[in-house]
Amino acid sequence: MTRPRARCGGRAVPDEAGAATVLGVALAGLLLLLGVALAELGAVVVAHRRAQAAADLAALAGATSRADGCLAADRVALANGAALTACTPEGSAVLVTVRVDAPPGLDRVLVIEARARAGPAP
Repeated sequence: MTRPRARCGGRAVPDEAGAATVLGVALAGLLLLLGVALAELGAVVVAHRRAQAAADLAALAGATSRADGCLAADRVALANGAALTACTPEGSAVLVTVRVDAPPGLDRVLVIEARARAGPAP
């Protein structure tokens, strides 16, 4: 059974049944897209925090090592899921740079690195 079309001033008014469904589907898609973007942003923040923690610990290990500070920093960085990309001894201090893997899907466009220095004040 079809609904009769409304008339306004002698003209037939188009039937708008289903317009809210289209709008609802569009808004659901927008919310889904926003949720995915926020999840990716959260994953990047977590990866950066992980990189910074690994850099801090690697720098502390390098500064307190009695032998080769960069070797100790590399071991600690690897134990924390990071790769040591640079290590610069500065007397009894050490400056390190580490890299961690970016979240899946962003690993081709994003490099997540962190730097840290440990030792006596300059």
